[in-house]
Amino acid sequence: MPNSKYLPERMGSATLSPSGPFVAGAHEELTLSYTAGDFGIDDTGMLKISWRTTSDMSKPQFNQPQAANYTTVEASNGAALEVWFDRLNIRPYGNTLLIRIGRGYLRAGDTLTVRFGDRRQGSPGYRLQTNVEANVELRTSVDAFATYEFCQLPVQPVFDLVAGRPARWKVIVPSLVLVGEPFRLAVVAEDVWGNPAPSAGEALTFAASHPIRGLPGRIEREIGSRATVIDNLIADREGDVDLAVFADGEELARANPMRVGRSAPARRYWGDLHGQSGETIGMGSAEDYFRYARDLAFIDIVGHQGNDFQITDTFWDRLNRLTAAFDAPGRFVCVPGYEWSGNTGMGGDRNIFYRHEGRPIRRSSHILVEGQASTPAIYTAEELFRALDGENAIVVAHVGGRYADITRAHDGRLERAVEVHSTWGTFEWMLHDAFAQGYRVGVVCHSDDHKGRPGATRPGASSFGAIGGLTCYFMAELTRDGLFAALRARHHYGTTGARIFLDLHGHFEEPVTVFSDDPQLGPVQEHRRRSVQMGDIVRPGPAVMRLAAEVRGTAPIDQVDVFYGSRLAATVHPYRAADLGRRVRVLWQGAEYRGRGRETIWQGRLRLEGNPIVRFAPVNFLNPERKVCVVTPETELAWSSVTTGNLAGIDLWFDAADRGTLDIETNIVSGRVDLASLADRRMVFEGGGLGRQLSVYRLPDQDWSRRIVVDHAVRFSGVADLPVYLRVTQADGHQAWSSPIYLIP
Repeated sequence: MPNSKYLPERMGSATLSPSGPFVAGAHEELTLSYTAGDFGIDDTGMLKISWRTTSDMSKPQFNQPQAANYTTVEASNGAALEVWFDRLNIRPYGNTLLIRIGRGYLRAGDTLTVRFGDRRQGSPGYRLQTNVEANVELRTSVDAFATYEFCQLPVQPVFDLVAGRPARWKVIVPSLVLVGEPFRLAVVAEDVWGNPAPSAGEALTFAASHPIRGLPGRIEREIGSRATVIDNLIADREGDVDLAVFADGEELARANPMRVGRSAPARRYWGDLHGQSGETIGMGSAEDYFRYARDLAFIDIVGHQGNDFQITDTFWDRLNRLTAAFDAPGRFVCVPGYEWSGNTGMGGDRNIFYRHEGRPIRRSSHILVEGQASTPAIYTAEELFRALDGENAIVVAHVGGRYADITRAHDGRLERAVEVHSTWGTFEWMLHDAFAQGYRVGVVCHSDDHKGRPGATRPGASSFGAIGGLTCYFMAELTRDGLFAALRARHHYGTTGARIFLDLHGHFEEPVTVFSDDPQLGPVQEHRRRSVQMGDIVRPGPAVMRLAAEVRGTAPIDQVDVFYGSRLAATVHPYRAADLGRRVRVLWQGAEYRGRGRETIWQGRLRLEGNPIVRFAPVNFLNPERKVCVVTPETELAWSSVTTGNLAGIDLWFDAADRGTLDIETNIVSGRVDLASLADRRMVFEGGGLGRQLSVYRLPDQDWSRRIVVDHAVRFSGVADLPVYLRVTQADGHQAWSSPIYLIP
């Protein structure tokens, strides 16, 4: 049984001091005092203190009194204690401090005093969870009879976490608006961990490259507010708008790219369809989750994807009521659904989205659903697709704790996309798996948020190694019908969380055949066109496709890669070889393998001989606790970094562009680079695993263009499918992937 229900009111009590609130991610000393109940705790009995599996609260350590997270436990009667930390509790409270009573016992009224971050010998304290949450629970359970049957205390110690001071700012506007159409601007400040920080009444000014009616010259933020919204702004002429916000003359942030047009056959809406709340393994309530997406992340579309084996019938009913209540056509789209969480060998994770509420949840198991459930379990992905046959539903294959094995099961009528990025990492290999199987799928990126921050999640200090993704959907209208039409047509692209503007079309000199859907799946309509967009399925015959793309980044663009299936066909840079200067990038990327534990910890060191380092800057270091450190000024640096399929690095500015030798050593792969011979080449050192590599290349000294245009001719042999897609990489490490244009025989 999960937990004993035997007389919890007689098992004792626990209190916490101080009681908070605390700043998320701060170092504190927390004292949890347990007082034994009527039975005491027998010899070899235990106390467990657990917190959520997805929490990044520090692991306690017991051997270094002057270091962070030093934790002590003392028994009031002097009983010997065995203390350790492990993941030895029932999901979702896996992180556990275990205390075993030995060579003694506790009587009623005896106490155990647990000091997390015991400062008595110099420890700075215990680093708390980095995301804001109310009622963070230190779930305390007692094995009073030494039977390994644990009973939860009826009243649990809890505390609140609040945001810290602003560390970064965001300005969010629509990616596409029409001339004369009202639009909204939002300003959000975040603390160092990505939590929206309450306003201190800051005075903000704005500057725009085009006149914007209604844009104030100056505003003062409401004290305590977590977001500032300015509605009913209007652009009166076409063009690309650059907009920035300032305080005391200093630029705080630039808005994402916004295009103003006279007309548009489809609008651009940003969505995060994949995350979960505290009713399953995430944090916070589902209602707060939806409210965050709408009011703080300012996305247009959201879905909730709780693990099915934790969703009770009661919660499923409540979730359906919530999605119906939050769904507001034309303003905000909220989609019902769940995550089918089958074991990897049975097909792996799938996101299920329904067009309407009231549809059945078909769970992969009932392992954490107690009592009678409304539907029987469906253990394999093959069975899942059969059960969904005829449903107005969309399935997305994704990688989480488990990964979707699309080589085992796939139904193109339902499974329309693969998720290539989330806060778990980057998984472009899943798209390539689909190509190898002959599937015609689109690309999405979502957050898989577990922190109550859909649409704007950051990895914090945990093994989640990336910022949560976003998907830009091309939709005729902001409704569920518009969303499902976009997904079924693969008219969307994904990013690593930045609202990059990506436009991709294919042009032909003569009309070619374009299909209304995948002809592999059944009867479809055929149309003759000269122009196609991302996601389209085309029979071009001998016609050459001119691939035309435009990218406007949220940072300078490093490169755009053109792929033919899994083969890199071309790379385009917005700068020339003559623009390269004294700046050299050292980049590492990749993952350990496909499954759990895929994250790669990079412990690195570099040394430069014969050319001093003038300055350096980290690239895509997402965890503030992992830093680049100076070992020897002008000569040697060291770092610790995490990648989970994504990338990170360091930019170095040298005294001279072409002098000296750079030695790089990491625990994964090492290399030596002669800067005189680097020129405009990219030196790559392979590190094994799943796409792990170390690369070194030169960049322009100063930041460069945020816009790039690609013009590329695609010649199709006509023998087998040729999926053509783009991957965009910005200088700050953010990426984007278009859904492919499928050229078919």
